[in-house]
Amino acid sequence: MGEDLKAQALPADHVRITTDTSTEPFWQAAKEKRLVAPKCADCGTFRLPPTPFCPECQSTNVDWTQLSGRATVFSFSVVHGFPGLPDITLVPAILDLPDAPGARLVSNVVDVDPEKVEIGMQVEVLFSPISDGWLLPLFRPTVRG
Repeated sequence: MGEDLKAQALPADHVRITTDTSTEPFWQAAKEKRLVAPKCADCGTFRLPPTPFCPECQSTNVDWTQLSGRATVFSFSVVHGFPGLPDITLVPAILDLPDAPGARLVSNVVDVDPEKVEIGMQVEVLFSPISDGWLLPLFRPTVRG
């Protein structure tokens, strides 16, 4: 692969979400270009994806915690082509969130040569428009400087 090939996101009209009472605060924050994670208000356990109760203590009390937007690639895959989009290259990734210990987020790494993505890579959030006016958190390599 050449330097000109970059990992991309799916076009906005290919991404739709549904929300419920457990997930809507995550998506509302994303609409405001904020990355948040649910933290148990009783025992402090972070949980992603959002769930109605804490997996540790079963509490339904939750605090939505603002995160820095920084993450580390825990695992990833490179996908060439998608139904109806044979020329797209995607890099879906599982990301560790340093300010939400124990929580991992599944997203895509974009704006990078797929061959340069590696486990341990530092990435940062950006928000990309998707269907119905929502924004999707995506990640790109952290700019050092």
